[in-house]
Amino acid sequence: MARPIKRLQAEATVVEELRRRLRARTSMVRERERAEIVLLRLEGVGVAEIATRLKTTAKRVSMWSKRFETHGLAGLEESAGRGRKPSLPVKKIESVVTEVTRPPKGRSRWSVRSMARHAGVSPSSVQRIWSKNDLKPHVVETFKLSNDPNFEEKFWDVIGLYLDPPERALVLCCDEKSQCQALERSQPGLPLGPRHPRTMTHDYKRHGTTTLFAALDYLEGRLITRTETRHTHIEWLRFLKQIDRETPKGLDIHLIADNYATHKHPKVKAWLARHPRFKMHFTPTSSSWLNLVERFFRDLTEDVIRSGSFASVQELIDDINAYLAERNANPQPYKWTAKGEAILEKIHRAREALDRVQAA
Repeated sequence: MARPIKRLQAEATVVEELRRRLRARTSMVRERERAEIVLLRLEGVGVAEIATRLKTTAKRVSMWSKRFETHGLAGLEESAGRGRKPSLPVKKIESVVTEVTRPPKGRSRWSVRSMARHAGVSPSSVQRIWSKNDLKPHVVETFKLSNDPNFEEKFWDVIGLYLDPPERALVLCCDEKSQCQALERSQPGLPLGPRHPRTMTHDYKRHGTTTLFAALDYLEGRLITRTETRHTHIEWLRFLKQIDRETPKGLDIHLIADNYATHKHPKVKAWLARHPRFKMHFTPTSSSWLNLVERFFRDLTEDVIRSGSFASVQELIDDINAYLAERNANPQPYKWTAKGEAILEKIHRAREALDRVQAA
């Protein structure tokens, strides 16, 4: 009979602290590894299996398990006197970390070299300290928090369609990609080759724009599309009628769309009232990321529009249609896998952080 696996025990507050260390972006790799080892042991996972999962040794797993069992969280800290002594004074390290959020006058951020001159250390030391603390002053991420008073209601309405699609119905993610520009590069670029990337000129001629209306079948990945010169309620109505013609009559149609005024025009509402199988689901304001058709638009931009050179709008439309035909011949559905609760928690943290900044 195999010897039973010994299961560690810990209070709820200790478990929460271990999970925090595992999630924290500022934790060092070894701290996250130790926290994960103990959490897995608390779940009853054996030493050998943990070593395999984390690509480490059973001896290392046993050591940190024993130290936690004997000393608790303190046992996961480095022993005094172990490792190479720091070559920089603690105050200088703290200065490089804390002052990164206070750039010099007239600058929006510190660079590695400007911080090195300011702190009196080498650029490589600044790089190492920032990397250790996961500080990236050169990275700026864009965001916009929705002010929709019905945010959570609309959020769960859309997420519910992804996670539990209704029976005998189609879920179509709809939107229009306006201002698709037919840009003709002034010179032909060089093709991709060894040791040099593909190139294209920075200047171009504008030959006009087109608007692509698209409805992405969430489950199948197929697309219903049309191109138009404009994107008013008239063109949107034409697209709705096309969807009506090209979908089985016995199915309800759940359309996910944004809050663009065109989608809520009185004539559009009147048409929808006469066609009750169409059911609209609007994303919260400033939350287009909830609509999976935006993921397709990104692929279309990268694969066709941005890198192409088009001598006319019709040439652009032809390339878009060829791309769409290929996609529909080999559908690529986008599956929603994120947990709604985790997204809302992240949004709430962002709101709190924004409130603190505004109050400061």
